[in-house]
Amino acid sequence: MAGVRWWQHAHPGATPFSGPRSLSGGLVHDFPAIDSTGLTAAQNRVVDVLRQQFDEQSGRDKYSEGIAEPWCADFVSWVMRAAGQPLHNPNSGSWRIPGVYTLEEYYRGQHRFEEANGGYLPHVGDVVLYSDSSVFHQHTNIVIAVDSDTITTVGGNEAGESGGVAIHEFRPSGTTGLVGFGRLGTR
Repeated sequence: MAGVRWWQHAHPGATPFSGPRSLSGGLVHDFPAIDSTGLTAAQNRVVDVLRQQFDEQSGRDKYSEGIAEPWCADFVSWVMRAAGQPLHNPNSGSWRIPGVYTLEEYYRGQHRFEEANGGYLPHVGDVVLYSDSSVFHQHTNIVIAVDSDTITTVGGNEAGESGGVAIHEFRPSGTTGLVGFGRLGTR
């Protein structure tokens, strides 16, 4: 998360996706209303868990099992487990996958990874993976809404100086460093 902290320090008062929403997206301050009628039970559980975590703002230790580390992937792992969609760390066997590269390895190994440049339109509950060249640097978060070419995500360790759970809305096509998406379950 040093990338977000560096970016915020270099651009005081801004957020990584600040700017005109129609061009690059922005920080969303309130959890958006989500139309659940077309969502699967698994997608609805993910949205419910994300809404609760956004409201609670619990902090790193809850998601990282007390380990002092960048916790965006820990947050994704915790949310998926709480929503009944646990991940499986390919290295340790744990439910918690603490690194973005390992999270990508997991999704690739499950044949649930979609390249960002492959034309895939993400769905609610999919995990977004970013590389070092993104404004977040190496990072991950979860899709809660898709509207034509814009997605809304919730992620851990991306709000303010101390981290936190935040919501962003942006266009994947205009986002540098977007690696791909880990699909929620099988479709």
